[in-house]
Amino acid sequence: MLNFLPTPIIILLSLALYFINTLVWLVPILIFSLLKALVPFAPWQKLMSYLLDAMASNWVAVNTFNQKLFTSVKFHVTGLEKLTLNDWYLVVSNHQSWVDILVLQRVLHGKIPFLKFFLKKELIYVPFLGLAWWALDFPFMKRFSREFLAKNPHLKGQDIETTRKACAKFKHKPVSVMNFLEGTRFTFAKHAKQQSKFNYLLKPKAGGIAFVLDAMREHLTTIVDVTIYYPQGIPTFIDFVSGKVTDVYVDIKTIPIDDNIIGDYFNDDDYKVHFQQWVNQLWCDKDAKLKAFQQNKE
Repeated sequence: MLNFLPTPIIILLSLALYFINTLVWLVPILIFSLLKALVPFAPWQKLMSYLLDAMASNWVAVNTFNQKLFTSVKFHVTGLEKLTLNDWYLVVSNHQSWVDILVLQRVLHGKIPFLKFFLKKELIYVPFLGLAWWALDFPFMKRFSREFLAKNPHLKGQDIETTRKACAKFKHKPVSVMNFLEGTRFTFAKHAKQQSKFNYLLKPKAGGIAFVLDAMREHLTTIVDVTIYYPQGIPTFIDFVSGKVTDVYVDIKTIPIDDNIIGDYFNDDDYKVHFQQWVNQLWCDKDAKLKAFQQNKE
């Protein structure tokens, strides 16, 4: 609507709106997070969880309004019709830019439960944000390294069990957990350094997603496999805010979670090989989609 304004003005106003929107919702989220933490009464905490999710969803909605207000980017999305707010999802996606998070939030908002990221347990101690992440039911995972377990064999399996208990809250409350399998944003330098066999992707890391599937096996039913393509090249956040990004293509595929892809990745060598092959095929399919997008552009 206001994309006729000079680019510097668009950037300034859009960034100001992102900042104000974040501040407006961060304050009540922190207040209600404290209220949730101070009253360890299950029905109260459940009510607070729903209210906090609603606040976070409103933050996403205003960010989307911001994008529509200052840019004319067109989203070409397929696969949304299979999604619902009443299911338990693990969302995976290729990762090229911080813009990916804005794209995922915008495309999936109102289609699946509010997106949450699996966080390391130590992050719960980050001032203010740790409390907010806990209150928003971001799942925290506890991971022991092979070296640590070799020295403390009596703790074997306790990391998974601890994470499972932390995720018990999702039994009655639908959730969407986000995981970038590549572990970092794609760059051509990283691609060359890895000697990745994929044309448009870095090598996927199977261990992280295997841990999530094992820890949340009772609380996840479907994988939402998202492929994001930017026909004008990988954008920066400023590119997106300024309106330089005119088109974004998003392909969504749903995959049922069954016993075939759940197992003990860190102790069962046969399953580990099987799961790595499964993840590799998932990435081969994603690479083919990105190649098709690129060819259609040309």
